[in-house]
Amino acid sequence: MHIGLIGLGRMGGNMVRRLTKGGHQVTVFDVNSENVKKLVNEGNEGASSLEDLVKKLPAPRAVWVMVPAGKPTEDTVQKLASLMESGDMIIDGGNSFYQDDVRRAAEFKKKGVYYLDAGTSGGVWGVERGYCLMVGASDEAFKQLEPIFKTLAPGKGKIDRTPGRENVGGTAEEGYLHTGPPGSGHYVKMVHNGIEYGIMQAYAEGFDILKNADVKSVPEERRFTLNLPDIAELWRRGSVVGSWLLDLTAMALVENPTLSNYSGFVEDSGEGRWTVNAAVEQAVPAEVLTSALYTRFRSRHEHTFGEKMLSAMRFKFGGHIELKPGNNTGS
Repeated sequence: MHIGLIGLGRMGGNMVRRLTKGGHQVTVFDVNSENVKKLVNEGNEGASSLEDLVKKLPAPRAVWVMVPAGKPTEDTVQKLASLMESGDMIIDGGNSFYQDDVRRAAEFKKKGVYYLDAGTSGGVWGVERGYCLMVGASDEAFKQLEPIFKTLAPGKGKIDRTPGRENVGGTAEEGYLHTGPPGSGHYVKMVHNGIEYGIMQAYAEGFDILKNADVKSVPEERRFTLNLPDIAELWRRGSVVGSWLLDLTAMALVENPTLSNYSGFVEDSGEGRWTVNAAVEQAVPAEVLTSALYTRFRSRHEHTFGEKMLSAMRFKFGGHIELKPGNNTGS
């Protein structure tokens, strides 16, 4: 397929590389012309503006948008929709609020332009591992773009099949899923990120307890000086708490056991807040996810080893750099 991709940052650029490796043609655009130039030098077609991008794509056009959520995404998709024709498709692969997706889809439908929201998980490792895709779309639009989703997704790989799924069809085992109508993809991704907050917090607190096993407040005969890098590595091998986040934790600890290169300042991108708000709206108890969100708020005032662990994990899976208050960089 021939597709356009806007936003060539950490994830967007790597998505272009995975698509071209998979045999697709990609025309790229970014407000930073150096990002465009880099991918043009790798063999992709570049565009100088949104107008130029739309002109270079064959009808029906498909454009994947990977820009920061909020106003940047809103401005970009609105401009694209104004340039497009009936039958064209816009895919928002960022971390937009699902209610904005519902609104945009209804608005663009009047013009005949399809709007899809693709919750995208995979971080800076996606170019090699693939991206887990949660796609909200009409049946027709999803079917047209399925070759793109299939290429970006991880595929079955070496993961053991879940017992009982032998006779279950669908694409979930391939790493991509049509979750429902527009808005549903980012809704599922929102809850995914809320869960991510909770899992990360559990690891962070657990390793903080291990690190402090030798503090003076503990009776001397019950003090232990524990090797955290070795424990993280041990748990990767057959433990029930093994996961990719634990893999990244082990990586961070072997690089620097004290995590002194992290301050413990932990941002939140919005999905955690939206998940908690959804839980309140539905009257669903979500104590762990809410607590994990509040801990991130507190981390901006005081820093524990556990918070440094959260920073380390965020950097490892998404390349998120610790910033000062007021900035926002991801999940």
